[in-house]
Amino acid sequence: MKTMTCKQLGGGCDKAFQGNTFEEIADLSKQHGMEMFQTQDPDHLEAMQKVMVMMQQPEVMKQFFDEKKKAFDALAED
Repeated sequence: MKTMTCKQLGGGCDKAFQGNTFEEIADLSKQHGMEMFQTQDPDHLEAMQKVMVMMQQPEVMKQFFDEKKKAFDALAED
């Protein structure tokens, strides 16, 4: 099991997510992002805006995602 924070994943806070795979952590982060969108949290809205811009350029978004996965892979097990 590994741990990454919201900020490590490009988000707006220090909430920690744990999972055995990057995909598990990404799903938890996505759920958290939806909750923060519903509460209109300013830090998360700013982070989401940056991701929305990247999504308009698929290669940039892929590079961002690949960098986060590499960061996960480099982490030691908890």
